Amino acid sequence: METLLQKMTPGMRHLSIQTQKVEHSNGAIHTHFSLVPGPGRHVLRYKNAFIFVNRMRESKSLDLQTGRPWETITLTTLYSHRHVFEDLFREAHAYAAKSHEGKTSIYNSWGAEWKLFGQPRRKRPLESVILDEGVKERIVDDVKDFLSSGKWYHDRGIPYRRGYLLYGPPGTGKSSFIQALAGELDYDIAILNLSERGLTDDRLNHLLTIVPNRTLVLLEDVDAAFSNRRVQSDADGYRGANVTFSGLLNAMDGVASAEERVIFLTTNHVERLDPALVRPGRVDMTVRLGEVTRYQVACLWDRFYSELDTNGKYRKIFLDRLHELGLIEDENGREPDQPKATSAAALQGLFLYNKGNMDGAIAMAEALTYSVHEEAMEHDRPNGN
Repeated sequence: METLLQKMTPGMRHLSIQTQKVEHSNGAIHTHFSLVPGPGRHVLRYKNAFIFVNRMRESKSLDLQTGRPWETITLTTLYSHRHVFEDLFREAHAYAAKSHEGKTSIYNSWGAEWKLFGQPRRKRPLESVILDEGVKERIVDDVKDFLSSGKWYHDRGIPYRRGYLLYGPPGTGKSSFIQALAGELDYDIAILNLSERGLTDDRLNHLLTIVPNRTLVLLEDVDAAFSNRRVQSDADGYRGANVTFSGLLNAMDGVASAEERVIFLTTNHVERLDPALVRPGRVDMTVRLGEVTRYQVACLWDRFYSELDTNGKYRKIFLDRLHELGLIEDENGREPDQPKATSAAALQGLFLYNKGNMDGAIAMAEALTYSVHEEAMEHDRPNGN
């Protein structure tokens, strides 16, 4: 509707101001103002045809997501000019599609339907997510092969759906990879929170059958949806989610489950998942995204410092330093005597803090061996003992 109103703006005399707040990735907030036909009756001329526009706004009904009143727009023209409606709607659709080019839309469940969450985000380049050698390519190739094999599945009577489980410690790139994959495929993302209050088995099944076209379904931290359930009386004010484990299983591959669907599950604790959830047919590929390896560190270093470290001298110094700290293997693949772990997110944070400062990154490498949790535990010990 908004796109249609914007296309009608030229020639209107009674206009209203529509504001839209956009929050950019750097935290800056930009407010965009646009003039659209105000409520009431208007006359416009489109391709030599006069169109009468009546925009009526409901006084008692609101869109609960946006807070705007529900509206009805009636377009009227001469019977001999009725063909202009097809041209007008086609042009408005192309205008809306162009505004989403190069972007990924995120959907959240809202009641029994999917709603756009915020503004479409700029596509994340697939090469910006650094996984261990060959891991990213293996997943991408499998997804692309599945999406191009619809006829093969249908001819053999095999349900046309694919499930992926990404697991590993926090900060290893699970959600970031899915966002980049969606951009690579020109797909959107629908995020489903299984712990959402009021989400029932029927509603879950319904949501999975009406996922927007060309959209990946993401179930984040799927282990938390059932492992944190507790039985309490209504007197304490707590009421958990209403989705049952069997309801989730049926929604994923039951008789009424949707086809032509790609679903991603993520978890930090794969050991907490019931084997029935991750069996073949529900989860077709399981991939662990673990602590950073020497390959990942080298790739991330090049992304941040390739223009400064043209011969790779400082990269080798940094890699050797991380091996000394027990964080990665050496150049021959030999593991350190006392291995420690760090994440790609922590490494990227170090590089962001030292943008353009290779010496600073090397000097601060030891910080990767500590975590906020460990520092807090150390601080809480009496006399530091």
